[in-house]
Amino acid sequence: MRIAILDDYQSVALGLADWDSLDAEVEVFTDPFANEGEVVAALAGYDVVVAMRERTPFPSSTLSALPRLKLLVTTGPVNAAIDLDAARRADVTVCGTGYFSYPTVELTWGLILSAARLIPQQVDSVRRGGWQQGLGTSLRGATLGVLGLGRLGTAVAEIGRAFGMRTIAWSQNLTPADAAAKGAEHVARDELFRRSDVLSIHVVLSGRTRGLVGRRELDLMKSTAILVNTSRGPVVDETALITALTEKWIASAALDVFDREPLPADHPLRSLPNAVVTPHIGYVSRDLYEVFYRDAVEDIAAWSAGTPVRTLT
Repeated sequence: MRIAILDDYQSVALGLADWDSLDAEVEVFTDPFANEGEVVAALAGYDVVVAMRERTPFPSSTLSALPRLKLLVTTGPVNAAIDLDAARRADVTVCGTGYFSYPTVELTWGLILSAARLIPQQVDSVRRGGWQQGLGTSLRGATLGVLGLGRLGTAVAEIGRAFGMRTIAWSQNLTPADAAAKGAEHVARDELFRRSDVLSIHVVLSGRTRGLVGRRELDLMKSTAILVNTSRGPVVDETALITALTEKWIASAALDVFDREPLPADHPLRSLPNAVVTPHIGYVSRDLYEVFYRDAVEDIAAWSAGTPVRTLT
């Protein structure tokens, strides 16, 4: 059995689980593939592929070009980048692993604090031999807007209340009763953008949410507002956001997700002084990676033995 572990950017996969227990040939790919052709060429000789979240897509065309592939393990319980219907047609079993969301919640607050208190600028100044730069913004008494009050959004809102922030929320299916039960005030969509001092996005990417935050919504926001996105890049119109930051419609954006990942080296978001940018690390923590790779090994062992696996549906 030949196993390919994909997108192990930090070269940690082999040290976080007992791959030797599988009695298989295991190869790790640390760099992202540039296109579908590279994916197919690299993986043609493997029976099992372990994918890291949605870093490498597996559409129908890719799956049909990999006849040897029989098991596709994704870290986490869902993966929108895998065509599950095509996998079934190709007789490829797709399964997932355990997951917990608090690392993303923690990173969200790291980004909020970084943007509000100008932490990246202050760190850079000290490293260059300087001292204080600019004036940060306090959070107590400010309004935290949560776009999507699900599991993640609710946890982010709870921390906001600990900082003394008022919480307002909106999403397509959120009701006033649900919002109140989670300690937030339900508001209309436009009001969410107008009132938020910090707007944090926590919705799943879908046809309804792609481009949900566009030029109109950004124009509604305060010039002092901070936009935070740890959800998915395409929820925000990236072109409109770059314009909003360049022309100071809003004070800053703190982003962990982007339309294209890895972010191109010459992308303007890398150089805008009012953008705090991290490389999609919301879920990148040692304890979660240990769950990912431990469960991946268990999935492969179970599949190899013909016992039930965590099949995605």
